[in-house]
This record gives sequence, C-alpha cells and structure tokens, in this order.
Amino acid sequence: MTPHELLSPEGMVAARGFSHAVVPAPGRTVYVAGQIGVDAEGRLTGPGLVEQFDTALGNVVTALAAAGAAPEHVVAMNLYTTAMDEYRGNLREVGAVWRTHMGGHFPAMAMLGVTELVEPRAVIEIVTTAVVPDA
Repeated sequence: MTPHELLSPEGMVAARGFSHAVVPAPGRTVYVAGQIGVDAEGRLTGPGLVEQFDTALGNVVTALAAAGAAPEHVVAMNLYTTAMDEYRGNLREVGAVWRTHMGGHFPAMAMLGVTELVEPRAVIEIVTTAVVPDA
C-alpha cells in the first residue's frame, strides 16, 4: 500500500473512494500537470468520460513513473469534468478504470464540475501531487 498516512477522522462521514486527509512521508514532491484523455499523438481517445478518464489516468501514472513515483505515492488529486452527469451515471466503470491504474489507493481528492477545459472536446482533466518517500 502507500507509505503515507491516510486519515478518516472520527466525527466525519466515512471516506469512500478518497481520504479526508493525507500525511505524506518525508520525501520528494512530484507535481503532475493537468492530464487529459489524449494519446501520445495528441488525439482524444474517445468522446466519453470513461474512455478519456482511462487515458488521462494512464497519463498521470506514466508521468509519475518518469519522475520515479508510483500510484501509491499520490497524496492529492483534483479531477475537473465538464460531464458530471456522465461521471455519476458511470460510477461502476469509472471505479474499474481507477482500480486498473491506481489499485486500492485513494488519496485526498476533489471532483469538480467545470464549464470547459482548454481542449474543447476534453471532458476530464486530472491534476496530481505525489510524494516519493526518502530511501
């Protein structure tokens, strides 16, 4: 699992699919820029949220790996979507995509509905912070 301390404090609703707070282990911080569902040639991988989420989250994991980090090192993640209804209607599929890339690790997260992203056809963008623990 993660080297970081994931917190769900008493007196708060149980966290499902996220952590209320994360105390990172001492280490090197990695900031991953907003990732959308584009392949290496810059093509969107589908019109739908699930397909784009799969590619965007895969891009996050690839960027983490390039920095010497892994999914379990993620301490915070913000997801921005122009398709909140599609997200809510496909939670099972979104969960399967999450498990493919992130396993059972759930950092501190926020899912925000927005009116648009820089790429007009993109429906999701993911911004991530990870901490690679000291050796």
